[in-house]
Amino acid sequence: MPSRIRSRRARRGYWWAKLPDEELLEVRFCDLGLTLDGSPFAALIARLYEDLERRGIQFRPHCWLGEEWFTPDGVPGFAVPFFLTHPRLRQLERRMLGEVEGGNRNWVMRILRHEAGHAIDNAYRLRRRRLWRETFGPASLPYPDSYRTRPGSRRYVQHLGSWYAQSHPTEDFAETFAVWLKPASRWRSHYAGWPALAKLEFVDRLMREVREEPAAVRTRLHIDSLVHDTRTLREHYRAMLKRYSPPTRREEDELLDRVFSREPGRERLRAATLLRRLRPKLHELVAARVGCSAYLIHQVMRTAIRRATELELYVQGDRRRAARHCEWLLTRFARVFERSVGRRLTL
Repeated sequence: MPSRIRSRRARRGYWWAKLPDEELLEVRFCDLGLTLDGSPFAALIARLYEDLERRGIQFRPHCWLGEEWFTPDGVPGFAVPFFLTHPRLRQLERRMLGEVEGGNRNWVMRILRHEAGHAIDNAYRLRRRRLWRETFGPASLPYPDSYRTRPGSRRYVQHLGSWYAQSHPTEDFAETFAVWLKPASRWRSHYAGWPALAKLEFVDRLMREVREEPAAVRTRLHIDSLVHDTRTLREHYRAMLKRYSPPTRREEDELLDRVFSREPGRERLRAATLLRRLRPKLHELVAARVGCSAYLIHQVMRTAIRRATELELYVQGDRRRAARHCEWLLTRFARVFERSVGRRLTL
């Protein structure tokens, strides 16, 4: 490790916050000195607890810091990604992976409610119940590395991205629980006529049954905690890039290349930046033009932004003209997605 980094270890506070990326990547997790207590993220956990209290649920999942979102089997709690505790780490996460999972308040609360579903499943051993298995399927099914999606299916709720409820019975339960837990959720009217409504009604009955009971599993284990993690941030991101790098999709990449350029210029705007700026406007326009669900358009936008980042694409020519081209691009993207019913998504 560079001497400059070693010399700063003794400093109080987050001594690494002003390091350039290349030096920050050499810092070990256990040397970051991160904690959830007293951090801005603690307020979000408190909000999750308020959601549970509002539903009359006594159980409170415990949380700890890890490399990524993670609820271990049999543990009534979950790990929170380290990068959500400090803006400098979020900046590095975006640079390395192109996106910060849980990077805004609405998104992170969606994930917290999902993870709380896993934790409450573990706390009360819900998956062992016959009606749970009949509703969601056996939790003992092997957890897949990838899964085949059915974007048009109404047998699953739509909460996180990528039709995640379809990946495994335990994810189906966690997604259904999260929709049910959300404050002011209009799940009865929103999912009226969907087979998924029966799952939500089952969760509603099940939570009324267990909400005042003490949890059967009360362990406070912290699995893969950062406190004992001696890997460097560089080692972490190298593994993440290898694990999550998506396969090249020729048709989608060709569409991006028709609108954007791979040649950087002194004053050229990054394509991903333009897509993010136009996202609210284009979301509505493309949904209306294609006639598909807002949920599918959300996936289209995320995919386009991610691929534009990975391919290092730039806006070429006039930005107003480029904005019109983006509408054409995302319309074509959405139609590619619609034709790709049954595409396999990596977990």
